[in-house]
Amino acid sequence: MSDTTRSYAVAKTDEQWRESLTKAEYDVLRRAGTERPYVGEYTDTKTEGVYSCRACGSELFRSDTKFDSHCGWPSFYAPLAEDRVEYIEDRSMGAKRVEVRCANCGSHMGHVFEGEGYGTPTDQRFCINSISVKLEPKA
Repeated sequence: MSDTTRSYAVAKTDEQWRESLTKAEYDVLRRAGTERPYVGEYTDTKTEGVYSCRACGSELFRSDTKFDSHCGWPSFYAPLAEDRVEYIEDRSMGAKRVEVRCANCGSHMGHVFEGEGYGTPTDQRFCINSISVKLEPKA
C-alpha cells in the first residue's frame, strides 16, 4: 500500500514499518489486509476510551461512537474528527468501497459503509480492524 501522491506527518520506509510492526500488524496496516471476523481484540469491547492508530498513535475514534453492528469487526459511526482519517476509493473486491486510512501515517484502518440502516446519527459504519487500532482506556 503506497500512496506516492500524499505525504504524511509520520513517514517511514517499508523496512522501518516492518521493523516497528508485527507481521500481522504490517499485513493489515501497511498492505491493506483484513483480520478475520470475530477474532479481533476490540470487536465486543465496551471499555470507555480513545482508539488510536496502532502504527503512529494518532487518535482516531472515541468509544462513545462505537456500536454493536454484529459484523465481526469494531464499528464506529464517526471518526474523532474528519481530519484524522482519509478516504480512498477501493475497487479491490469487485465492488466500489471506501477505504479508511489514518491521515497521519497512511495506515489502513478498514472501510466505511453508508445506508445500511443502523440507528446511528450518521448512518455510517466505520468497519475497523482491531489490529489497526489501540484502545487507551479512560482514566
